[in-house]
Amino acid sequence: MDTSPTFPPPEPYDLPTCHPRKLVPLEPPAIDELPALPSPPRKSLLDAWFTASTHLIPAAFPRTTPNIPLPALPKWSANKDEFKASVAKTVKEILSVKEKQWRGEMDDLPLGRKPMWNCVNRYVRTQGRAQGVRNLGVTLFFAHANGFPKEIWEPTLQRLISDFESKAAYNVTEVWLWEARNHGDSALVNKDQLDGIYDWRDNTRDILHFLLHYLPASASSSPLPTHLPRLPDAEAEARLAHGLTGRSMVYVGHSFGACSTVRAAIAHPVLFKSIVLVDAMILPTSGKLVTSPSTVNYVVGAVQRRDSWSSREEARRQFAASPFFKVWDPAVLDIYIECGLYETSDGQVKLKMPGIQEAVCFAENHAPYETFELLAGLDERIELRWLVAGKLPPPDHQLRRLTVWRRPMNSSHVRMFSAGHLIAQEAPGDLAKEIHDFLNSRYGSQKASL
Repeated sequence: MDTSPTFPPPEPYDLPTCHPRKLVPLEPPAIDELPALPSPPRKSLLDAWFTASTHLIPAAFPRTTPNIPLPALPKWSANKDEFKASVAKTVKEILSVKEKQWRGEMDDLPLGRKPMWNCVNRYVRTQGRAQGVRNLGVTLFFAHANGFPKEIWEPTLQRLISDFESKAAYNVTEVWLWEARNHGDSALVNKDQLDGIYDWRDNTRDILHFLLHYLPASASSSPLPTHLPRLPDAEAEARLAHGLTGRSMVYVGHSFGACSTVRAAIAHPVLFKSIVLVDAMILPTSGKLVTSPSTVNYVVGAVQRRDSWSSREEARRQFAASPFFKVWDPAVLDIYIECGLYETSDGQVKLKMPGIQEAVCFAENHAPYETFELLAGLDERIELRWLVAGKLPPPDHQLRRLTVWRRPMNSSHVRMFSAGHLIAQEAPGDLAKEIHDFLNSRYGSQKASL
């Protein structure tokens, strides 16, 4: 097995175009009423240093995709063959819809205009390094992988602050945890609006919508309202011209979240300076508009995923017995059980993100291909730091090799052999160390450009 810390440059290769599509322009959102937060306040892992709050913002409007109804859910049967056939029927419908979109067969349908929301967590500094720091503070923005709530980052952040930041010159003053509109609390808010199709470009557009129209101009210890106010259009225009001048932003994205973040940087590079990419789902195309075999497996697994338990204790017992969860850091599993599940009115405990929504998100192949193709043209002033999973099959290593060298200027990478694809879940301490090293080398001196 190759255990070198970095990949050598790949040999020259020909890349068939996947005909990247433009992002749908943003329009002012249509808001009929303001929803309430779906989950009560909680004690975060960062409470020793930060005050945590949760906020809602309108999702990008309109959506990239038309309104597509959810497919029929598989019908449970004790007969394994019957249940397998029911799962296969649902999977076929999900993939068929997505492939029709890739082929352009939905281009004449009206775009979805149902109002939806994104839920975000804000952590603003209250204790620790507010006094005596040598530079302006850093704002961190985290975008999660498919299937996980925004709080999944808290164990990594806790270790970044407790184990490393106190010994560094940089100062994290504010953190924003992003949540895609069909994940976690966002999924609960939007539960009656969610569709049977999901385009990753909409997560990109949702992120841009937040950065341009809702992110406060600078970090402040003042509390913010649950529904963040929309900024004046002149502020958004200034940001498009000059960037986020009141902040030193560092973006961290994992998998689906990394792909979404890079696509946002390709669209509006002025908003970005540094991106840390945690095993990003950015892949070269095969040139075929068909679903890859690995994607089929992921969709099948999500469709048949159990989503209901009698209690959190029962859920924990089932997760603890699963090989998938056994490799997770215990603190991350605790957060997943606390923040990825919710209690229903009948006393059951369910996944906030239904398996069917995880499946429609997994069904995307085209966005990773588009982002790979466009990555070569990303503004070279944006620094990329790739953190690549080490525990992967050889073909996956080769794909990562192509990706991390796609735009070699102002880019570096390291392979993390302590984890597979789910680095944030399996090795939050190692991930915190890598983020610390990046922050300390770029933002740890008085001369750092913030």
